[in-house]
Amino acid sequence: MAVDRSTGSGPDFTPALSTKYLPRAEVRELPPPPTESWRIIGPGLVGAGVGLASGEFILWPYIASQVGLVFLWGAVIGVVTQWFLNMEIERYTLATGETALTGFSRLWKHWGLVFAVMTYFANLWPGWATSSATMVTYIFGGNVTVIAIVILVLCGAVLTLAPVVYTALERVIVVKVAAILVLIAGAVVFALTTDTWRALGSAVTHAGQFPGDLDFALMLGAIAYAGAGGGQNLCQSNWIRDKRFGMGAYAPRLVSPVTGQDAAVPSTGYTFAPTLPNLMHWRGWWRFANIEQAATFVLITCFTIAFMSMLAFATVFGRSGLSQDIGFLRIEGTALQESVGPWFGYFFWVIGAYALFAAAMGIIDYTSRLGADLLATVYLRRLGVSESQVYFWLVWGLVAFGALVLLAGLDQPLVLLVISSCVSGVMMAIYGVLLILMNKRALPRQIQIRNVRTIVIALAVAFYGTLGIITIIQQVQKLLE
Repeated sequence: MAVDRSTGSGPDFTPALSTKYLPRAEVRELPPPPTESWRIIGPGLVGAGVGLASGEFILWPYIASQVGLVFLWGAVIGVVTQWFLNMEIERYTLATGETALTGFSRLWKHWGLVFAVMTYFANLWPGWATSSATMVTYIFGGNVTVIAIVILVLCGAVLTLAPVVYTALERVIVVKVAAILVLIAGAVVFALTTDTWRALGSAVTHAGQFPGDLDFALMLGAIAYAGAGGGQNLCQSNWIRDKRFGMGAYAPRLVSPVTGQDAAVPSTGYTFAPTLPNLMHWRGWWRFANIEQAATFVLITCFTIAFMSMLAFATVFGRSGLSQDIGFLRIEGTALQESVGPWFGYFFWVIGAYALFAAAMGIIDYTSRLGADLLATVYLRRLGVSESQVYFWLVWGLVAFGALVLLAGLDQPLVLLVISSCVSGVMMAIYGVLLILMNKRALPRQIQIRNVRTIVIALAVAFYGTLGIITIIQQVQKLLE
């Protein structure tokens, strides 16, 4: 493997970013950490907001409707595990200004392509848009297909016409999180009973116990994908780069080629010598990044899962025949209308429709963002095409594909459903291994991943790998039935 040995400002500095597949990284000083941290809080919030989708609104509430709140401990385990994964993804970007996909492509040119393709297979079908549209019909009626196509076009327009893409997405997500918090406040006042609060203690007393009434694979999947999962975690590095974290301050931001100031600059990064000033700046950035993720991604996700599960427990616990799809939210909204009042059921559906709309926008963003980053940096760099231009076409490609699928009235192909069911666990297991290798080989010794975090990531790899294998076996058995 070819290694960049250019001289830095430190006396013994030998950068270790591979140059076999991508150009050498430029040596620069690490910018100082923020003095007003609140100004750059956001990537963890975006990660939480995009991840607050069917899992938080349907899967975890469904589990609560079946077995109560005894399994909430699993959500905490899942979200905290993803916090460790996200921080190793962020570590590389903080230190280099490159995304995780670019870092993987330095190990082997086509690693980024592997993950981009897997992400596309998982997100190609417009399920989030149709879920949001379905909730709109609970309120106003109308045609799901037409509403879903409008949602897709609106997502595409916001993502490609905003001068800075990340800023637009962040604002949409901030509104989503605020709306969910308002819903939770309303639930606390009007819907949650004393029995619900009493049952919350069972999440602690039953920690580590798997309820026998639920499918084991369902519970493992709920833990694994609480909050995010798959390609969304990888995009955390893209989002912190656009928020100017660490060495990301030197990287070009993803902008609209229509309304923004586009630049055809490949997204390869930078490196810094481990001098005393740089290491002091690094400690500040690393501390801030960990706190930002914990206070936004972890806290908001756990808080939302807990209260949405409590709301389901208070309204539909013990009912038979509940589904694990969007129909669950119709039943829950109707129950809220009966227990609280018609207004609260409609309020619940309005918040849910907007939450799933924002999730659809976030999924289109990170799917297209990962693809654009890979293509512009690795495969199209010699053509002088900017990441923003590639992103524009990928976004509208997803929108067009989704609209054509909806207009054709097609159901999701079984093979695509199987792939999307299997892909996240396998993907997370593979890139967990690569994160350990990348953050040990490519970074200066002083900022490499430490033993405790290595062990946690290794355990996560074993867990996600096992889950992926279980899911693959189950899906193959279904195909053979």
